[in-house]
Amino acid sequence: MKKIATRAVICSLVLLTAASCTKLNETVYGSKSVDQGGTATPADLNGVYTQLYGQADQANTYALQEHPTDEMMGPTRGTDWGDFGTWRKLHTHTWNASHNQINDTWDQLNIGVFRASQVIARATDAKIKAEASFLRAFFMFQVVDLYGQQPFRDPLAPNSDVPKVMTRSEATDFIIKDLELAEAGLTTSANIGIASKASAQALLAKVYLNRAVYNATTVGGPFTFAKADMDKVIEYANKITAAGYSLEPAGKYFQDFAWDNTTQSHGNIFGLYNTATSAPASAKNRWRMGLHYNQTPDGWNGFTTLADFYKSFEPTDERRGVAYPGLTDKIGLRAGFAIGQQFGPGGVALKQRGGKPLIFTEDVNLNFSTEAQGIRVFKYFPQPSANNTVNDDNSDNDYVFLRYADVMLEKAEAIMRGGTDPLGQSALTIVNAIRTPRGATPVASVTPVILLAERGRELYWEGWRRNDLIRFEKFNDPVDQRPLATDKSRTLYPIPQRAVDTNPNLKQNPGY
Repeated sequence: MKKIATRAVICSLVLLTAASCTKLNETVYGSKSVDQGGTATPADLNGVYTQLYGQADQANTYALQEHPTDEMMGPTRGTDWGDFGTWRKLHTHTWNASHNQINDTWDQLNIGVFRASQVIARATDAKIKAEASFLRAFFMFQVVDLYGQQPFRDPLAPNSDVPKVMTRSEATDFIIKDLELAEAGLTTSANIGIASKASAQALLAKVYLNRAVYNATTVGGPFTFAKADMDKVIEYANKITAAGYSLEPAGKYFQDFAWDNTTQSHGNIFGLYNTATSAPASAKNRWRMGLHYNQTPDGWNGFTTLADFYKSFEPTDERRGVAYPGLTDKIGLRAGFAIGQQFGPGGVALKQRGGKPLIFTEDVNLNFSTEAQGIRVFKYFPQPSANNTVNDDNSDNDYVFLRYADVMLEKAEAIMRGGTDPLGQSALTIVNAIRTPRGATPVASVTPVILLAERGRELYWEGWRRNDLIRFEKFNDPVDQRPLATDKSRTLYPIPQRAVDTNPNLKQNPGY
C-alpha cells in the first residue's frame, strides 16, 4: 500500500508544531505515517484508535475542556508549572489564536478526523467502516465543540485541493449521520476500547443534547432546545439501559476508575483499554498531575480543584473522597479529593521538600502558590504492589470517555428541557437514583442550577465540565481567581492562526 505522511496529506488543513514544554506532552502519539490506496484493513483502523491516546494526556483536549472551568486550575508554584502561562491563560480565559495547546489540540483532533476518513473511503468491511465512522464522529464532535468549524478533506481528492469547511450546524448533521451508520453496523463489545453500538448511542445522546448550542445563531447563547432533540436523547439513553448498563451500587463509585475497572465496572461504555502488561493510553497522568513529589507514587505537584467546587459536595457524599481498600491502607492515598495532612505507606505523615508537614489547603493562588497549596483530585489511582510501592507505567485502569451515569444525567436534563420519556421516568427520579447510593441527600426538585451542580459532582475531572457550563450558559461566570465575567466569544476557541492563513475557507471565530 502506498505510504504517505499525514503531515503532507493534511498540510493545508493543519500545520504541525512541536510542544515547547515537556510536561505538556508526555505521550507519544505513534507514527505519523498512514496508508492510502487499496482496501482498508484492521491495521489501518488501529491507526485511528491510536490517535485517541492523546485524550489521556493532561494537556490539549483535556486541558481545554477542564482548565477554563470552575473545577480545575493549574497554579504556578515558584518556578514549577509556569510553562509560559499556558495553564493560567486557559483558566482566566485570556488565550489567543497562538496559544500552544489550542494549536496542538486542533492538530491532534483533525488528524483523527482525516485518518478515520481515509479508512472509511477505502473500507469494504462493514464493521471496519462502522468503527471508523464512530471514531470520525468522536474526533469531529470535539472539533465542533471546541472550535465551531470543521475543515474536511476528501482523502481521495488531489493533495492540492483546499479543504472545505463545514459550519457548526452542518458538521453536527454530518456527525449524526456518521453515528447513525455506526449504530446500525456495530454490535456489543467486551472491550471498552472497541467502539460498540452503545458507544454510538451514548455519543448520539450527547450530540443531540448539545445541538441547541451548535445550531445557535449567537455564539454562547441564548439556546433553544428542541423537543425533538430532547426526545432523541431519551431514546438513546433508554437503548443503553436496555443493553444492560447500570449505575454502580452504593459504596462503589470509584469502581469505574480503579485498576480493575475492566471487569468491575457496570457503567463504562467507551474509552481506552489498558492492561498490566500493555497500557498504551495509561491513566497515570490523572494522578501524577496532582500528586506531591513525596507521595507514593511521586507526582508532578500540579493541578488543583477550586475550594468552592469542593464545598459543593456534602460531607457524606462518597464522591468527595473515601479510603479505598487496597490503596489507602497500603500507600496512604485516598480516592477522590485530597485535603489536609497527607500520609504515605505505613500511615506515616508526609512532609514537603523543605520539611514542613504536607498539608493540602483550600487556599491556592493561580500565580503564586507554595507546593502544598490547593486541593488535589485522585479520581483515577494506581494499584500498589505487595510491598506498597507503585510502578504505574503499565497501569491497568481503563480510561473512560463515555459512561452510563453521564447518559442518565443527560436523560434527566432532556426531560427537564421538555422531552418525553416513554418509560415514564422523571428528572427527579433519575437524579436521586444517582445521588442516594453515594450518600448524598435526595433533592426535592430538579432545576437547571441543581442539575448542573449534580453533573459536576458526578462527572468531575472527566473532561465534560466546559461543555456542560456552556450548555447551561454559566461558562463565562466569575470564579475564584477569575473575578470578572468573560465575553461569550470565549465559549469557542480561536481557529489557530496558521490554519486560517493556509485555508481561505476558514474564518476566524468572533472575538479573536
